[in-house]
Amino acid sequence: MSFRLKNFFPRGLYGRAISILIVPVVSIQLVVSVAFIQRHFERVTQQMTGGVAIELGYLLDQMAAAPDQDSAKQQLEEVAQAMGFAVEFPTTKSDVGDLRSWFDLSGREVIATLRESVPGLQRVELLGDPRRVEMLINTAQGALWLVVDRARLSASNPHQLLVLMILTSVVMTFVAYGFLRNQLRPITRLASVATAFGKGQHVTYRPRGALEVRAAGRAFLDMRARIERQIEQRTMMLSGISHDLRTPLTRMRLGLSMLPEDEETAALLADVGDMQRLIDEFLSFARGDAMEDAELTSPAELIGRMIDNAVRSGQAVTPGTLEVQGDVMLRPAAVTRALENLIGNGVRFGTRVRVSAWQTGKELRVLVEDNGPGIPEMQRNEAMMPFSRLDSARDPNRGGGVGLGLAIAQDVARSHGGALTLSQSAEMGGLKAEFVIAC
Repeated sequence: MSFRLKNFFPRGLYGRAISILIVPVVSIQLVVSVAFIQRHFERVTQQMTGGVAIELGYLLDQMAAAPDQDSAKQQLEEVAQAMGFAVEFPTTKSDVGDLRSWFDLSGREVIATLRESVPGLQRVELLGDPRRVEMLINTAQGALWLVVDRARLSASNPHQLLVLMILTSVVMTFVAYGFLRNQLRPITRLASVATAFGKGQHVTYRPRGALEVRAAGRAFLDMRARIERQIEQRTMMLSGISHDLRTPLTRMRLGLSMLPEDEETAALLADVGDMQRLIDEFLSFARGDAMEDAELTSPAELIGRMIDNAVRSGQAVTPGTLEVQGDVMLRPAAVTRALENLIGNGVRFGTRVRVSAWQTGKELRVLVEDNGPGIPEMQRNEAMMPFSRLDSARDPNRGGGVGLGLAIAQDVARSHGGALTLSQSAEMGGLKAEFVIAC
């Protein structure tokens, strides 16, 4: 798998906004901190250590002017006491090299400056007591061990400025996040309202936020109003067509019922029934229960009621695994029609139908399986197209429909943010229809 940098970045809007906010702040802090330590504290350390080196030079000059070791020791003690140095002369300490901690950044400059400025310096030790600097100096009268306060050579509180910078940056980050969250909240609200509308739910929304977000919100409201108005007009038009078509069909049925019963009359009555069923199925598909409002519904009760109705009507429908708890926001009439179509298809082309369902945190899955011939894999997409009737469905002896059952079920699943998937049942051998809606 190829390396892609974007895979390591957050996918959500809040995560990306926080990254955009924090990454520059942290980068600026690192750059400023490094530059400050390198240029400011190192120079301060060099200046302070240089001052101590001048005092050490004076001390060594006084010792060098002494005629003997005793006079040098006496002169050393007087000058060292005045300058605040602790000394041991002569000393038995040996030269083992400079010693300092790896994290002691200013100690590196202290050692470098002392070695450059103090003649005869053999050893500098910064590991023992962090509050002092110990050094071994070789003089003409003998080895000198000298201890000086560390605060005189380097700044004792360089971390204070860094801590202040970090705390200030953290506070300002939270403040900036608060302002940023107020700007992002209207966007996430608009996304949730649009998602709900895609599931057939009408959620009250008022545009808020920046001018661009308000403009997008108003555009969404206009679009939603147009879609709802078109759906309402289409539903009213189809209702009128249904009324206008059913009236002549009813007259034809009554007229045919008064004729003598023969094969021709029976065929005509069957044609009228087929026309009536075709109109009803077409209106159900075109309307799609668009005017029905979504409501909290118990999927367990809805599925159980459908299974009971199918059993009472003499259909071989049995319940499978039903792991459904709680209520789901859906359009009960539309979901009922979709599942009844799936069960009806299973009963029409098989002898046994099993209905299973389970619910997760984000979706509701309903499986309708039968032991019929199933649908070949190459024809499953075609089977879900409106008015598509496969060869087995065209057999009049099997009571074939008009090719809208699966299309209606797919349309209902999509209107609830889900999908309808057809496959082969591994246990029953026939068709497995998986009806999924988002919770």
